Amino acid sequence: MSESQPAKKKSDLGSNPTPRKSTANPPWLVPTMLGLMLAGLAWIVLYYLTSQNLGLPVPQLGNWNLLVGFVLIIAGFSLTTRWK
Repeated sequence: MSESQPAKKKSDLGSNPTPRKSTANPPWLVPTMLGLMLAGLAWIVLYYLTSQNLGLPVPQLGNWNLLVGFVLIIAGFSLTTRWK
């Protein structure tokens, strides 16, 4: 009568572990994130400081310059969701 073989352990099933995804941030993420947030802040500050006399940053946009600044800031904050 033959004997049954012992059950294989989990470690015996495969010798090659599955490769893990890299948990490091891409090198462009943090500079882009901070750059967008600072550009948005600079856009809004520049608009407020120069709206009376010079009409910077884009005089034709008027108060829509605030929207441009906030879109830049929101784009920077949206990149923070990818930060690990």
